[in-house]
Order: sequence, then structure tokens, then C-alpha cells
Amino acid sequence: MPRLPRLLILATALLAGCDMLGIETASAVAAKRETEGKAIGGACRHAGRAIEDCYALNRKVDKGAVFAGWREMNDYMREYKIIEVAPQLATAIQSAASPADVTAADATVDDSHAKKKKGS
Repeated sequence: MPRLPRLLILATALLAGCDMLGIETASAVAAKRETEGKAIGGACRHAGRAIEDCYALNRKVDKGAVFAGWREMNDYMREYKIIEVAPQLATAIQSAASPADVTAADATVDDSHAKKKKGS
């Protein structure tokens, strides 16, 4: 009989220590997903993206959380008259194209123009 209370104390201590072991509870996971969704929605709004585009770019994120973050950022931006920040990713990708790629594309265009002139 004395073993039962010791086992209960041990089990309680182990369950209470789950956070220290890195095991997350369901409520902690849900809260984390909610905050991540709000952060993504707020970032989309700040970048000037439409909510539909934000949904399309982030399919695995909870849509309700994304919308809540988008709406909160929209209200904040209107209140403080903050303008959108244009995303710089497309510009960075275009400027990263190597000159060899551009030269090869230009050579192809020049060859097609030369063939048209010879045929005329």
C-alpha cells in the first residue's frame, strides 16, 4: 500500500515536468499556431498584400488567425497613417540573375532577328 502514494507523486512530478522536457500541451500548440497566424497576417497587410494572396501563400496556416492579424494590422496602419512597404524579394531575385543568362537570351533574340532579315 505505501507504494501507491509514491507512484502517484512520481507520476504527478513527471507530468508537471513535461514543459521542462520540451513536450508541449495541446493548448500551447494551439496558442503558438494562433500567434504565428496573426504574425503572418500582419506581415501580409504591412507588405500591402491582399488577404486572398496571403491565404494562397500560406496554405498551412489557420485562415482565421491570418485574417485576425491582417485586420489588426490594417486598423493599426489606418490609425497611424502608415503606408505599405513594398516587398523587395522580386527585385532581389531579378538583380541576382547572372549576366551570362542575360547575354545568352540577347544572343537568341539577335539570332532570330538576323534570320528574319536574311529571309526578307
